[in-house]
Amino acid sequence: MVPFVMTDAHSHLPPPPPFDPGLALEHTKAFWNEWSKKCRPARHCSDAVVRSLVTLKALTYWPTGGIVAAPTTSLPEQLGGARNWDYRLCWLRDATLTLLGLMNAGYDQEANDWREWLLRAVAGYPEQVQIVYGIAGERRLAEWVVSWLPGYEGSAPVRIGNDAYRQRQLDVFGEVMDALHQGRIAGLAASESGWELQVAFLAHLERIWSHPDQGIWEVRGSPKHFTYSKVMAWVAFDRAIKSAETFGLAGPIAHWRALAADIHDDVCRRGFDADLGSFVQSYGSKQLDASLLLLAPVGFLPADDPRVQGTVKAIEQRLLVDGLVMRYDTEETQDGLPPGEGAFLACSFWLVDAYVLEKRWDEARVLFERLLELRNDVGLLSEEYDPRTRRQVGNFPQAFTHVALINSAFNLMRSEKAAEQRGQPMELTST
Repeated sequence: MVPFVMTDAHSHLPPPPPFDPGLALEHTKAFWNEWSKKCRPARHCSDAVVRSLVTLKALTYWPTGGIVAAPTTSLPEQLGGARNWDYRLCWLRDATLTLLGLMNAGYDQEANDWREWLLRAVAGYPEQVQIVYGIAGERRLAEWVVSWLPGYEGSAPVRIGNDAYRQRQLDVFGEVMDALHQGRIAGLAASESGWELQVAFLAHLERIWSHPDQGIWEVRGSPKHFTYSKVMAWVAFDRAIKSAETFGLAGPIAHWRALAADIHDDVCRRGFDADLGSFVQSYGSKQLDASLLLLAPVGFLPADDPRVQGTVKAIEQRLLVDGLVMRYDTEETQDGLPPGEGAFLACSFWLVDAYVLEKRWDEARVLFERLLELRNDVGLLSEEYDPRTRRQVGNFPQAFTHVALINSAFNLMRSEKAAEQRGQPMELTST
């Protein structure tokens, strides 16, 4: 074996100094071994958790703390299909679950770096907040098609950039508010850090929460009143109230409380279908959506509420394929694209969490172990899994999937309550 290095340098500058590949390899191994040792044990699934944390660390842009959703573009959600997207960007929707996953595992520095990236990215006028940014906070992410490339196994088009950055997604306001609240509770920053920005966020959200949007799944069809989007609007005001009351921060708490009550009532009246016994994807529809598995974890309703239990049951009946969870039925939902995609792995982990909250421990463990079996030979998971061809599909490796794995692993420990952290008070951590 002959070690070598490939070095990139500007042609107008002198050549860089020689690089010792053997020494660099030893330094790299030492760094990762030492970093991995910091992980808080997750019992029998510790190895899977460490592998997922290493993946998140590798997907992090060190200078800014931004974590890309995946390092790839246009790996298809359906082989030969058109659902091919560029995921080399940072999504706000990942904020809270990523933060909790890192903190639960004992990586407060990485959690703080992610929080700081989040604050920098959304700084400015709330009206200008995007749902996705570049790793350094870039805002212009115009999508274009590489027409001369055939795509992975003939899956075209190949896309660079992501036009979802132009969309309105109300859930990101709840994600930002929740992430900053959880970081404040954990002592990642001073209690007042970012508070002025958050108050401005809420003033803007008050004006737009009743509008339709593209939803968490970034549908490219017509905007709708997505139930989960409204739930996360409620989360935004709920977390503001909790932060203000817990840390003595200034704000119109009584007004926020009234708004939160109005949104909660709106969702329960218009987002729940009594005939189905379940919450539905959007107001007035009969379609289900896996994002509704998060109703209890975010604290919107308790897990033992019959409406929540009915939603879990309906998803089990209508969105499970070979035991794994589809985001929604692409044959029924008009999302602006041809139907067909794999089971969404993060949503399958959310079902694990739902089972934990319902104390269905055996089912939770069986599903969790099933999901671990889908990992490749080096422990990585993509965005989706195709039960028909029995292979992973979508961009790879997927941060959202590995974050969900980490949180589900700690949920299964019983002593940790990541599935309940978002909606319930946490013990304050001294700074």
